[in-house]
Amino acid sequence: MPAGFLAFDLGASSGRALLGEMSGDRLAVRELHRFPNGIIEIAGHLHWDLFRLLEHVKSGLRACAVDAGIRPESVGIDTWGVDFGLLDEKGQVLGLPFAYRDSRTRGAMESFFSRLPRERVYELTGIQLLELNSLFQLESMVRDGSPLLSRAQDLLFMPDLFHYLLADVRAAEFTFATTSQMYNPTNGGWDSEILGALGLPESLMQDVVQPGTVLGAIGPKIGAETGLGKVPLVAVATHDTGSAIAAVPAEGRGWAYISSGTWSLMGIESDRPIITDRTRDLNITNEGGVGRTFRVLKNISGLWLVQECRRAWASETDLSYAELTAAAGEAEPFGSLLDPDHPDFMSPDDMPQAIADYCRRTGQAAPDTRGAYVRCILDSLALKYRFVLDQLRQISEHDIDRIHIIGGGSQNELLCRLTADATGLDVLAGPVEATAIGNLLVQAMAVGRIDSLEELRQVVRSSFESVAYRPRHTKEWEAAYGRFSELLEQG
Repeated sequence: MPAGFLAFDLGASSGRALLGEMSGDRLAVRELHRFPNGIIEIAGHLHWDLFRLLEHVKSGLRACAVDAGIRPESVGIDTWGVDFGLLDEKGQVLGLPFAYRDSRTRGAMESFFSRLPRERVYELTGIQLLELNSLFQLESMVRDGSPLLSRAQDLLFMPDLFHYLLADVRAAEFTFATTSQMYNPTNGGWDSEILGALGLPESLMQDVVQPGTVLGAIGPKIGAETGLGKVPLVAVATHDTGSAIAAVPAEGRGWAYISSGTWSLMGIESDRPIITDRTRDLNITNEGGVGRTFRVLKNISGLWLVQECRRAWASETDLSYAELTAAAGEAEPFGSLLDPDHPDFMSPDDMPQAIADYCRRTGQAAPDTRGAYVRCILDSLALKYRFVLDQLRQISEHDIDRIHIIGGGSQNELLCRLTADATGLDVLAGPVEATAIGNLLVQAMAVGRIDSLEELRQVVRSSFESVAYRPRHTKEWEAAYGRFSELLEQG
């Protein structure tokens, strides 16, 4: 009988429960339950509705046990990054977790750097300096005298919160902990200098466990409520990108990856963190991976811009993403370009207007059709990938001769083709469900059905096909890259 595993993949806009059934060296995945997620505004601040999400997780457990009639060997949960919740001395959750796009972090980097210089922060953590990082979220609470922080006894990152609520266990999983900018990857633990600069005790943080650790079992009350019973709960690579990169169907080391969705995470895999003056200057991050590897990468604002354009146009049209991409394919290439990571595009009220304003401010004509807007975004993303690829080549110990695109963006044939053209490298697209696949197969590692990360990737190659895109590099792309580079210099 095939081995069954249940994965919860919680994203910023939706969540899913997926059943993975493993037979031999092949994995089959099917969705059991899908549910919406989104940021909610309370008293002027942005939060995640933790307890509504918990009810959806329980519905997914019930869908597996009752609807599908399967008792899985284990359950694993991954989520988006950086966000966390706090527990008081009685173990009660203190309010709803803040969302990383909340404005409370404005100025938090500067206030923290007044106590510990940015160069030192990077030297200690190897993490890209971003205002949304967990460190600067905590700094904003320290700076503002948060009453929640004054009562807090324990900090739990988002996936760890679900582990706690489901199985009454407190731990921090490695791939997520490393992204917080409070973990020292060289020393292998929470950094006392960082926490000291915050004025917070190390006791606030949890013991760090590696992906593939069995944490315990689903609690008896939830087990009875959902019909699942006593099933092991595994700490997978709980940062969704950690799970996704584990499922890259690559061999050897001569490759880069792009985990493509709302964000694009582009990087290489390394056996050790790469923390140098050069990586600091390039703002490259070092995040933990499966098998004690490190994801040496940069965060790029990905299809968020397209998603927000579609949301802005929703009152006028219900065009699907596929229809918008088709319109982009018909639009003139390189009509206008933008830096996807410009602060103007972080969280504007009206994304198309923000793009139009940016184009005019940088001496370009604003897009004049929806297809032109989307083409502007996709051309610019492909050019940003080339820019980051050039940076990765400066610090990689291996030649990079191909790019694996995984996640939802791997379905966007136009973006994959543009990426091959912009970078001059072969692009291999898929699997789409990389995060869930990585989640499921780390569970398989935890129970002894897979022995290594290499074997895990062999299962991915055996189970899922990749689509190859060959580059058609032209002088037009070189000219566009020159224009794009000038835009980056303008800031």
